[in-house]
Amino acid sequence: MDAARERVRAARTAVRRVALLPLLVRGLAFLVVLAGLLLAYPVELFQARSLLALTVVAVLPAVAPRRIWPTFAALVTVGGWVFASAGYDRPITLWRLLAVATLLYLGHTLCALLAVLPYDGAIDPDVVLRWLTRAGAVVLASAVIGVLLTRSGQLGPDDGFQAATVVGLLVAVGLTGLLGWLLRRR
Repeated sequence: MDAARERVRAARTAVRRVALLPLLVRGLAFLVVLAGLLLAYPVELFQARSLLALTVVAVLPAVAPRRIWPTFAALVTVGGWVFASAGYDRPITLWRLLAVATLLYLGHTLCALLAVLPYDGAIDPDVVLRWLTRAGAVVLASAVIGVLLTRSGQLGPDDGFQAATVVGLLVAVGLTGLLGWLLRRR
């Protein structure tokens, strides 16, 4: 019985020590993951139970970002996207694809930030602002490159698709080489 009281006392102390900025980042992570889930799944599936399940999936990464939950939420989002496009014949539109990809990346990067933020620390808001600015730059660059590659795929009847595939593979190989070189430099 004393062990249970001690755990309750420790939980109360932890709740009292929560700082505002980490709590706001957790709320933002929850909203971003939930928005990605809602955008990925078909509207026909939205009922009370499914919305509750999607809300739980969105809460888990915000509460426990160091565990498997961010990956789980990303996989559920991608599964919803595939299910909507294959099972419900929802057309794949560029805006929806970019929006889901953006929300997946933002959810991932916010969970990475949450994993290193202490819940009770006094954190400078500039840290979060710089993190979000970098994430915004990555999202913008990815969207521009994605749109350019999509448009280049529509240049010729069959050659455009092949050219976009080759360019995408070259970009992936180049980025992999750059990351490997950066890791070796350390």
